[in-house]
Amino acid sequence: MSFELPDLPYAYDALAPYMSAETLEFHHDKHHQAYVSKGNDLLKGSGLEGKSLEEIVKESHGKNAPLFNNAGQHYNHIHFWKWMKKDGGGTSLPGALSSAINSDLGGYDKFRADFVAAGVGQFGSGWAWIAVKNGKLEIMKTPNGENPLVHGATPILGCDVWEHSYYIDYRNARPKYLEAFVDNLINWDYVLELYEAAAK
Repeated sequence: MSFELPDLPYAYDALAPYMSAETLEFHHDKHHQAYVSKGNDLLKGSGLEGKSLEEIVKESHGKNAPLFNNAGQHYNHIHFWKWMKKDGGGTSLPGALSSAINSDLGGYDKFRADFVAAGVGQFGSGWAWIAVKNGKLEIMKTPNGENPLVHGATPILGCDVWEHSYYIDYRNARPKYLEAFVDNLINWDYVLELYEAAAK
């Protein structure tokens, strides 16, 4: 398969003031496009042509770092755009997801604190996650373009903590960005969709 840049599922200014049109234009049109373009170049002759994106991510991990970095970031960003929506975030979670967060992560407030802490505590570039592993939710963090797929888990929510995701809007205040993401941007319906698929 070749990588393709997906359209944003909303207008560039839809997530303001929590994520600006300028950030989305640079992040989607420049950064994500670069992962797609470089990933397609690196896929040629890799022996992984024709595999699904998830298979490319898993099979290139530890074996073909340049391809893994770009394929991983492409996978992460395809979902990242869908993990956000206008008037998202907050405590109104779909019932099944709310129950899982209560039982596996100690409730919403503890999830919020632990998720923000994971993102703040990821040194340098990387991601904070909720993933399903062995049937239960876990908070995880990964460096660079890595994701829970290569750790035997399925990501259902991720927040990009590379500086290009927040520096225009928040400068070096990564905690404020993560808090705004959780409180105002998360598309809980999409998280539920991934959770239900992973829990089957």
